[in-house]
Order: sequence, then structure tokens, then C-alpha cells
Amino acid sequence: MALAGKHQFGALDETRVTFIEKKIEGNRKDFLQKLLEHNSFDVVVKEEKRKSEEDPQLYTIGVTDMVFNPTLAIFQRRLKTLDGRIVTQDYWNQKTSKTPPQYWRSKK
Repeated sequence: MALAGKHQFGALDETRVTFIEKKIEGNRKDFLQKLLEHNSFDVVVKEEKRKSEEDPQLYTIGVTDMVFNPTLAIFQRRLKTLDGRIVTQDYWNQKTSKTPPQYWRSKK
């Protein structure tokens, strides 16, 4: 699920949450869970039902902070990586582990 400006909320196991991402694989769930817990959010994870045993296990992840919006948090530079750097959009999407201080690319 790509970053979107829309604030999505609902319930996971009778707990009101802001959805972070839905139907994601285990490695993505682990990455987001560690990142959000490091930033002091209470994370709720729910396993999605599988149609068959051969299908991969998917998860839905949310946080109990009902006003949290991941898009705003990233572009307002409010999230920190595990080593204290600012989370960028590419870091959030796991495209890179580098977090340069600017979002734009300078031409050389």
C-alpha cells in the first residue's frame, strides 16, 4: 500500500486503529512494526485469512493513535529510523536504507 493522504481508520480485533498498511507480507510487517514501536506507537497486527495453505500469510497493521497519518508524519519529518535519522519516503517504502536530508535530487 503506497503512501496516500487519506486517513484510513477502523478496528482490528475490537481495537480502534489507524491503518498503516493492509495485506502485507511478514517481512514488511516486521519492518513497519519495529519502526513504529521505535517511534513510541502502540502497534496492532492482525493475520489475514488465507484461502488455502499454499497462499502466503498476509497481515494488516495499525496503530492505536487515531490521529496518526503516516503520510503526514513522513513529510513533516516526525518519524525517526532505528539509528536516529529522519525517515524518508524511500526508506518507508523500503527502496533504500539511505536517508538523505532532502527529498529532491540535485543535478550535478
